[in-house]
Amino acid sequence: MVLAIDAVCNLWTKEINRTRPKVLDDQVRHFWQSYAKIDRQLYEGETVEGILRRMDRAGIEKGFLIAPALGIWNVPYEKIAQAVGKYPDRFHGLAGINPEERMEGVRKLERAVKEYGFIGAHVYPHWFKTPPNDRIYYPFYAKCVELDIPIEIQIGHSAQTYLPTVAHPMTLDDIAIYFPELKIIGIHIGWPWVDQAIAVALKHPNVYLGSDAHAPKYWDPKFVHFLNTRGKDKVIFGTDFPVIDFERAKREIDEIEFRKGVKEKFLRENAIRVFKLNES
Repeated sequence: MVLAIDAVCNLWTKEINRTRPKVLDDQVRHFWQSYAKIDRQLYEGETVEGILRRMDRAGIEKGFLIAPALGIWNVPYEKIAQAVGKYPDRFHGLAGINPEERMEGVRKLERAVKEYGFIGAHVYPHWFKTPPNDRIYYPFYAKCVELDIPIEIQIGHSAQTYLPTVAHPMTLDDIAIYFPELKIIGIHIGWPWVDQAIAVALKHPNVYLGSDAHAPKYWDPKFVHFLNTRGKDKVIFGTDFPVIDFERAKREIDEIEFRKGVKEKFLRENAIRVFKLNES
């Protein structure tokens, strides 16, 4: 079995979930129970050790824990840093970006990398109702270049019924042109605009795609073909746990027929290279 690295993972604990404001909890409950279809017990939250046990059962060696920034609610970087500090061989931190914080947010990003050892950044454009190629994000992109860290950007539809879809995959084209040194991972596959996502990843050496938030059995055949051919060095495994359960993801991936060497690249080697794990 190939041990995987999950590049998009939520620290889904009761302690963190209890800090969600009620208005947000009411909004997201429908998404989690109707779209992600997680059970009530998991919805309330899991212990860090429980998450690790779930990872172990699925053969996932490491998880990149995002500190989600939603504007209405932002998970403090310190919460992620605590889990990473306790299990440094299993977790790495990703700093969520809130563009509304402006330069203070840029400084927070720098502290997350230099003081907490975070290895990348992460942004959900839909929550800010602003496409990722808007200028409000550019100071953060410039800081990522300066810090030499990748950034994960959600692309595709928003899924939540109360959020507009603003992150069409081709918006990454503008960012990649302006920041050719910035390593960009378009997470959530880009569905339903899979062709656009593949096109922009093929065009730019610095653009990659993440496989998270969509069950592998439902992946677009064009995405699977890209992963198996010209995209073998361009796609990074992720689940967006608990959106997709670790074991389900690995079980359904095992049913895909991969060309020689592709599965290893997809499940771990691409993440190691792009996030420079060997150096860290």
